[in-house]
Formats: sequence, C-alpha cells, structure tokens
Amino acid sequence: MHLLVTAGNTHTPIDRVRVITNIFTGRTGANIAAAAFARGHHITLLTSHPDTADRFRSEPNFRVLPYSTFGDLHRLMAELIPAGGFDAVIHSAAVSDYHCDGVYAADGPFDGRTLPALADVSAGKVKSSFPEVWVRLTPAPKLVDKVRSEWGFRGVLVKFKLEVGVSEAELLAIAERSRVHSHADLMSANTLDEAGEWALVGGPEYTKVPRAELAGHIVDQVERLGSSK
Repeated sequence: MHLLVTAGNTHTPIDRVRVITNIFTGRTGANIAAAAFARGHHITLLTSHPDTADRFRSEPNFRVLPYSTFGDLHRLMAELIPAGGFDAVIHSAAVSDYHCDGVYAADGPFDGRTLPALADVSAGKVKSSFPEVWVRLTPAPKLVDKVRSEWGFRGVLVKFKLEVGVSEAELLAIAERSRVHSHADLMSANTLDEAGEWALVGGPEYTKVPRAELAGHIVDQVERLGSSK
C-alpha cells in the first residue's frame, strides 16, 4: 500500500515574524509512518517536524515533505490527493482551526464592558508599542472534510480527534459523530490529559489502545480496511 500520512502542527501567521500554533510535535504521525514502512508499505509523510523522520531520508520508498503553515499543508494535500496513487490517508496533523483575518490596535485597554476603538495595524511586523493588540480569528476549513468531498479520495481515511475536559463516554460519542461527518473509515480519539496513555480507535465500534501500541494498531486496521476496498 502507499500511505499518505500528515503529522505535526500548523502555524497561523499574525505577521511575518509571529505565529499562533499548538503544542503538537508530529511524533504520532511519524511513528505510524515508521510502523507502516517497516511492514513494506510506501510512505509519503507531510510533517511540520521533518526531523522526526531523519532516519528515513535515504529510503526511496519513504518521502518526507515539510510544511509550516495551514496554507502549506492545504496546498500539498490538494495537489497530492486528487492526483491519485494513495491507498490510505492517515490525517494525524493538528491543523489550525482558525485563520488570522486581521490585526488591530485598541485605543486603550478593554475593561470587559465597553469595546475600545480599533485600528487596522496589519504589517510585516506589528509594532510592540500599542497598549493592546487584537487579533481577529475566523474559522479555517477542515482539511479532513475535503479528502472525500472535494478531492475525491476513495481509499482508507483515518481521522484523529483530541478533546479537553470530557469523559471517556463523551469522547466516544464525539469521536463517532466526527468520523461519520468526515466519511472516515477509522477514528483515533483521545483527551489531552490521557493522550500519553491511550486512544480510542475504531468506528463504529471502538477499542481502547495503549499509547505504546497505537501506531501498530492503526497500521493493522488500515491493512484490514484496505483489503476490503
């Protein structure tokens, strides 16, 4: 099989030197890619942390394509997936939920009641002298939702979901709704507090998988699902 794996965080630029990002490092996706490669599968890994796959640099069947911003990852996926050739897409990247849609200086501090006057100060480097800076964030499209509907992918699709402050039962319900919404074959879901311990993997039935076994388990399931496509 030829697997496309996305991994790591994305940067949302505020200006040319500042970004909003998240804490994720791409190790999960890199581990899945490594486990699949060890079984003889061809890998294309899109990652914001290419150092996690340094040991595969010289391997002809393990291609690493780096990205930084949401736009970078979007362009790579939009180019590669419709072109065909992939049997599975494993979308583990922690993609930004919002775009920066403007940077504004307030004429004074916000007191929690009256909104201050705002002036657009978008620039290559926003000055540090303003009393307050407001960043306008607008929703970004869900890249995983484009895999089927826009890019026409018909192979195995694996989606990842992370939640904060929910019970295991709530996580299970959220995960299955999210999997169905994106037309994914397989979901891996966990909470931030337990991410280092386990994940719920499946759809519609789920198994609680120890973290140390997650990469191998996902590859097992992708192979099983791929054989029935």
